[in-house]
Amino acid sequence: MAEQDELMFETDEVTAAEDAEDSIFESVSSVVSFVNERFKRSEDARYGDETRWLRAYRNYRGIYGSDVQFTDTEKSRVFIKVTKTKTLAAYGQIVDVLFGNNKFPLTIDPSILPDGVAESVHINIDPNAEQAGDELGNVTRDTAPKPYLIGPDTELKPGETMADLKNRLGPLEEKLGPVSDKVIEGDGTTPTTVTFHPAMVAAKKMEKKIHDQLVESGANKHLRSMAFEMALLGTGVMKGPFAVDKEYPNWNEDGEYDPLVKTVPSTSHVSLWNFYPDPEASSMDDAEYVVERHKMSRTQLRSLKNRPYFMKDSVELAVDKGPDYDMKYWEQTMEDNETEATTERWEVLEFWGFVDVDLLEENGVSIPKDYKDLDELSCNIWVCNGEVLRFVLNPFKPATIPYYATPYEHNPYSFFGVGIAENMDDTQTLMNGFMRMAIDNAALSGNLIIEVDETNLVPGQDLSVYPGKVFRRQGGAPGQGIFGTKFPNVAQENLQLFDKARVLADESTGFPSFAHGQTGVSGVGRTASGISMLMSAANGSIRNVVKNVDDYLIRPLGKSFFAFNMQFDFDEDIRGDLEVRASGTESLMANEVRSQRLMQFLQVAQNPTLAPFAKMDYIIREIAKSMELDPDKVTNSMQDAAIQAEILKAFQAPQQPPAGPEGVQAPQGQVPQGVADTSGGGGSQMGIGTAPTPGEQGFTGNVA
Repeated sequence: MAEQDELMFETDEVTAAEDAEDSIFESVSSVVSFVNERFKRSEDARYGDETRWLRAYRNYRGIYGSDVQFTDTEKSRVFIKVTKTKTLAAYGQIVDVLFGNNKFPLTIDPSILPDGVAESVHINIDPNAEQAGDELGNVTRDTAPKPYLIGPDTELKPGETMADLKNRLGPLEEKLGPVSDKVIEGDGTTPTTVTFHPAMVAAKKMEKKIHDQLVESGANKHLRSMAFEMALLGTGVMKGPFAVDKEYPNWNEDGEYDPLVKTVPSTSHVSLWNFYPDPEASSMDDAEYVVERHKMSRTQLRSLKNRPYFMKDSVELAVDKGPDYDMKYWEQTMEDNETEATTERWEVLEFWGFVDVDLLEENGVSIPKDYKDLDELSCNIWVCNGEVLRFVLNPFKPATIPYYATPYEHNPYSFFGVGIAENMDDTQTLMNGFMRMAIDNAALSGNLIIEVDETNLVPGQDLSVYPGKVFRRQGGAPGQGIFGTKFPNVAQENLQLFDKARVLADESTGFPSFAHGQTGVSGVGRTASGISMLMSAANGSIRNVVKNVDDYLIRPLGKSFFAFNMQFDFDEDIRGDLEVRASGTESLMANEVRSQRLMQFLQVAQNPTLAPFAKMDYIIREIAKSMELDPDKVTNSMQDAAIQAEILKAFQAPQQPPAGPEGVQAPQGQVPQGVADTSGGGGSQMGIGTAPTPGEQGFTGNVA
């Protein structure tokens, strides 16, 4: 009986374990099917866009598609790659906007009404305070005028105390700590006040921090790749920031390699071909989910185990199941490979978007108490080979999908934009057709068509034609036996139509040919100022594109870096009510025109009446930018400028002549009593100890 009970107990344990495994399998299967279903929806919805991208890629490469059929009489297969020239011109202009001033066009400014940090504070120096000197009459730090707190312009908000103001000093809290009880909020109004701007200091420190992080993460290379796909295919995609460990080479004193590992935020480019957004969305602002398709090797897949919250057992199971990467039709087309190639790669799907809370609870994802009442939450899921590699809540706060899709030209009825290649698709087809016709006609009209009347020739002769050829003629009616026919040459008319199609390509793309190196420009473009005017006019078409870069990439990416630094790398010096501003459109103005306008305004500000109204520090910084110089390296702040002015004033002060033997200073230009005049007769003009100049009395080199 006991043995039967023990057997039944063991059977129940096995059954319970099997049920648990089945429930886990069903849970994992539900997550995988959820991600695959979202991926399939996006893949089916973007088929039409993939067709457009393939056609744009072929036009860029100069490859005829399968839809182009040639007749047997057409000999020329030439493809004039004007699309490539236009695409690279647009790509160059976008890159100039992103890196034209040797820095990313992203600025951080304090908000108009900063909250939590004071916009400006000042310290008043009492000019009526008595100065007590030491024994020599010098004023020391202890005897200098003291800053006073209560003044006629002192204002506190209702219910505010000086402790509240101290908490709103932001990055200057430590610097102004010793005199925090003497600080007054607002700009100073007297010459004896010292004004500080805590909000601006915090903004500029945040700006430098973000720029440094972009350089550290190698964002330049990824942004260039994004700009190229943006110009060619119509949409460029970036993702980030994500925390990664960067290794800095370092060797210790013993010569052993001891690298420094630092966690930095990084951003990367996502190929548009691997980007599958919500098909119902028109932009990333209203996208519910995004799926990114990865092509990983065995080493890359196993390296995921070193990243946070990846399940090591699931990664190994996915590897053990073998490669499952299936090449898409567009991959074979782009690789110019008609045969289906085998690959040892794994397909990994990365999902970012909203998931029902029920699915989270089924998979054991811990949900914070504040979110238990919600119906769905933003999550990150990685799946491969039927295995869930990672399943976590969105770590970013606020929860956002870390992808930025930037259209070249915005299409209001589609998620994806329109690129250069699509805009000039028809004109590219026309140029290819006219050029093929011109070449075929030139080949036909450049050769002689020979007609032979064999009745007048001796039979059995070789009919090949070459210089000095002799044809034997037989008797019969008189007449010519060989005739030469020349077809008219109409290639010039075809080339004229080609040039017309090229002009239409300039109109359809907004990039005139002189903007990318066309020679022989006449008229107003012959002078430097004229070509500058033409280039400025040509920038009008790219202005909307740059505005899209500002709105869809620079500003949201800057906000994400700002939120990342505040969430994961909080620094007191960057605390403040700040706003991100994209300054890409500022680089569209020609530097010559911008510099000229700044210099004109600087001349206006030289008027003593108008000088107090001009912000000289801003003007000088903008002049440096227009000259493509780093303003942080070549200009001073207002405080540094005041210090340097005092130093220059001290160097430029006139030197006092030395005192005489009895301590009496001699008048300027005279020799004190008791001091011999060694100037050779020129001492009254030259001073003491100076040699006369040539031609002056007493100069021994004078010619008699």
